[in-house]
Amino acid sequence: MDSAGELHKLILDHSSEVHFLLDLRDGSHGRIQYLSPAAGRRFGYTLEQVQALSDQLVHDLPLRLERFAAGERSRVRVTRELDLPHADGHLIPVEIESALVLDPVGSPIALAGSVRDVSERRDWQAQQKKFASMLSHEFRTPLSTIDGAIQRLEMTGAHHDEATRKRYTKIQSAVDRLLGMLDEYLSPERMASIGRKRQPNEVSPLALLENAAEQASPRRATVRVVDQGLPQWMRCDPAGMRLVLDILLDNAIKYTEDGCEITLVGKKATEGGIELSVSDLGAGIPEDEVGKLFEKGFRGRDAAGTPGSGLGLYMARAVVEVHGGTLTVENFAESGKKFRIWLPVPA
Repeated sequence: MDSAGELHKLILDHSSEVHFLLDLRDGSHGRIQYLSPAAGRRFGYTLEQVQALSDQLVHDLPLRLERFAAGERSRVRVTRELDLPHADGHLIPVEIESALVLDPVGSPIALAGSVRDVSERRDWQAQQKKFASMLSHEFRTPLSTIDGAIQRLEMTGAHHDEATRKRYTKIQSAVDRLLGMLDEYLSPERMASIGRKRQPNEVSPLALLENAAEQASPRRATVRVVDQGLPQWMRCDPAGMRLVLDILLDNAIKYTEDGCEITLVGKKATEGGIELSVSDLGAGIPEDEVGKLFEKGFRGRDAAGTPGSGLGLYMARAVVEVHGGTLTVENFAESGKKFRIWLPVPA
């Protein structure tokens, strides 16, 4: 083995992932040629106890090689998830990514790949589904009450004047729209998919801010957008990030005077990634409430008499966090506050 090969092996030996190389040459039957020490550290295997791993790596190999020989080039690199048995018998969810190694004439001579423990990702997905179910229930319960009440009013209100009946229709339409948003944005499957991996969607961060400001303009004319060097595109779940900005703007509008300016700023973050912020010059957050602001159901002293469920900021932070980012709040020295979204996307 040359020095480059020795260095490569050294890197694989110290990786936290399990790396493997199977020999596919005639008569080898997928014999394990290399298995990194992480197999022992994570799965309890020794080189003498690799049959369980070997069986999982080669169980679909004959069909894969047959389809490759038939011209299906998508079989060169394959990723799949399964539950891999630990040496002590308990199952560990893993993702196996493997690629065929070809000789100069294009024939497969080896299979190289890695095995990643995805237990944390599975747990996170389960938590997201539980969160979405809880949040959907929290919204649906009062909406169902409103829905039933307005239907009864419509049925029994034939004697009401035209203006009242129109108000009933508007309320019913608003309830239907909110229920539709729950189905679109807050289903367990939808929430579990946000931020799970790099999204195929690209969106202009400046367009996100401008669209949010435009949506808020009927309620507050003094909303402005400041671009301080945003990239042209970023990858995220656009619907999820629009929801976060709508929640932050809604809070800013509800808790400031009508003439108070609200500013949306987008820029490269000093720690890398992108920063999107919603600032106003209204009252700050009481210091004893700052740490509780994103808790489920929390409503501060200033919220007394203002409609709300205490779930908006809780939901906003959850969406940002499944993108791998953070949502924080800080008070300005004189007056006002800033909600800061940080996203770990290339700037």
